Amino acid sequence: MTQEEACHALGVRKQTLYAYVSRGRIEVRWDPEHPSRKLYSGSDIAALRKKRDLGRAHKNIAASTMAWGEPIINTRISTIARGRLYYRGHDAVELANRATLEEVAQCLWETDAAPVFPTSHDDVSVPVGAPPRARVYASIALAAAQPPSGGAVVAARLNDEAARLVGRFASAFVGPDNIGAFGESGALHARLARAWRCEAQADLLRRALALLADQELTTSAFAARVAASTGASLGSCMLAGLAAFAGPLHGDAALRVQALLGHVREMGVAVAAERWLKSNGPLPGFGHELYPQGDPRAADLLAAFDVPDDVHALIDYVHVSRGLAPTIDIALTALASYSRLPEDAVFAIFAIGRSVGWMAHAIEQMTSGTLLRPRANYIGPAGAGNHQEY
Repeated sequence: MTQEEACHALGVRKQTLYAYVSRGRIEVRWDPEHPSRKLYSGSDIAALRKKRDLGRAHKNIAASTMAWGEPIINTRISTIARGRLYYRGHDAVELANRATLEEVAQCLWETDAAPVFPTSHDDVSVPVGAPPRARVYASIALAAAQPPSGGAVVAARLNDEAARLVGRFASAFVGPDNIGAFGESGALHARLARAWRCEAQADLLRRALALLADQELTTSAFAARVAASTGASLGSCMLAGLAAFAGPLHGDAALRVQALLGHVREMGVAVAAERWLKSNGPLPGFGHELYPQGDPRAADLLAAFDVPDDVHALIDYVHVSRGLAPTIDIALTALASYSRLPEDAVFAIFAIGRSVGWMAHAIEQMTSGTLLRPRANYIGPAGAGNHQEY
């Protein structure tokens, strides 16, 4: 926005606009088309307006924190600033250009060396015909059932346990039939590529896992932190994170993306997209609340391989017709199609990568020694002890 547009949108004078800029609340850049003019970030201005419109009433502010609102937990793990994701101050996209998931874990867990994610050979039985992820739930449930270690909270011990859990998690996704190919050593992305018989795409798996390791306080990271705050074991924290992650509004969003792409192949992109919008609401995989200019993780991953034609057509149509950019869910779905990955591989890649973040949040919460116990604002009928009039 120009200076005049920014002042009008906020209803403030130039001096107030300058104050917002000086405090880092609004990003400003020189206009490349007019060297003497500055432009002000529209997304920053929209965020300021949203906060102001909520008002300063205590209940409104408290309620707003639970849905893309004000930060409620202090963390040193990751953040999103100016449309970019950072892992402990490192740009996540730049890190993903070269780092393995183990090296990202070293960064997020603050360990002296990159951890090793050992293969697990736990004997977990699931009913015949159960979905592939059933083994994952069963395996992590067994780990969660173990009582937490007694004694003082020691970060080094927790880091070792976290590495074993991530290895157990990945092994469960691979399953007993492919565990031999998965192997016992090497970087996790290379072992997954062997198990899934897509060695040529191993580096793409590495990049995806690194991009997915964490993303500030997601619902699954918050669930893991809540469990950790009670003194639960790291296994329980991982199970809590997985349970929250599995919903279609989080880690299983790819199911809706795949359904949309099925319609695209059947009836063409324009018809499929417009029918979806009319019948189901917003298009899955497009537009992200925290990335108003586009998800940089998706842009980075999509640029690393030849995107399938149906996905490419959908991205182009939504960009032109709605001005929305793809999210990481679109990129992962395209990667799975390009690499011919097995069923549930999108969910597996996302969950395995994010498990590193769950462990980072759980460990940070445990070492803080604080209990997460928010209050609820009761809006039900008045009863005994409630002095409201009916």
